Amino acid sequence: MEILILLLALFVLSLFLGVELITKVPPTLHTPLMSGTNAVSGITLVGALLAAGNDGSPMLVNVLGFIAVTLATINVVGGYLVTNRMLAMFKRK
Repeated sequence: MEILILLLALFVLSLFLGVELITKVPPTLHTPLMSGTNAVSGITLVGALLAAGNDGSPMLVNVLGFIAVTLATINVVGGYLVTNRMLAMFKRK
């Protein structure tokens, strides 16, 4: 029970910190920072692939792993497209 309260408090603190950090980022830095966090989504994708493909785990873990793979893939591809679009704005025509 104590660990659940500790994890819940950590989750609430991380939500608060995330909202505070995102609201303080100026718009000119938002896209470069998002492209930098794209690497973190790649790490999430690897972890999700490991969870989805584990034969010894319950079916729920495999289903949640598949959902995580899908969402992380969308995030990585979207981050790449946004970064590519941002870099295209700086190319000379």
